[in-house]
Amino acid sequence: MASGGLQLLGFVMAFLGWIGIIISTAMPQWKMASYAGDNIVTAQALYEGLWMSCAMQSTGQIQCKVYDSLLKLESSLQATRALMVASILLGLVGVFVAVTGMKCMKCMEDDQVKKMRMAVFGGVIFIISGLAALVATSWYGNRVARAFYDPFTPVNTRFEFGSALFIGWAASSLAMLGGSFLCCSCPRRETSYPPTRGYPKNASSTGKDYV
Repeated sequence: MASGGLQLLGFVMAFLGWIGIIISTAMPQWKMASYAGDNIVTAQALYEGLWMSCAMQSTGQIQCKVYDSLLKLESSLQATRALMVASILLGLVGVFVAVTGMKCMKCMEDDQVKKMRMAVFGGVIFIISGLAALVATSWYGNRVARAFYDPFTPVNTRFEFGSALFIGWAASSLAMLGGSFLCCSCPRRETSYPPTRGYPKNASSTGKDYV
């Protein structure tokens, strides 16, 4: 029962982490314009994401523009996109594989060992999915930080970390932690003992008395 509860907890955590990765990928707030230093505070906030750039007015109105051409984007941004999409697809596969191996599911009940191995395999997929998202978000955040502290970057074009990065970091960590819990349900090898030898039965008494 304890291993089943840990397995269920791991799946819920990994699933929530996968949902968070999807939300982080779709959000446009991967980096936001910085108004620190000598910047003049304007009446709008600028955001940039993986798929579009947005400007939010002081009235609350948001205007977004999707990037025109894929070939015009920086190679680092294209790589970040690819890693996040790969993370989402891996997470989708991990969901189906882990569900198959859950103890609360009816499928594959005849072979419990294979069922538990499916849960472990799903956990490994979740770990790889979270790792891909963690690499993508960390790489993007490193680029934002380096551009911010670069003395050759104009002050009015500096950006800071957006909320999508923090969601991505939290979601990838949750997916890897949940996948690790799923891997803890690995079936233990049973110790094989040699077959016990039967002792010979006592010979039936012949009815003779010995003095």
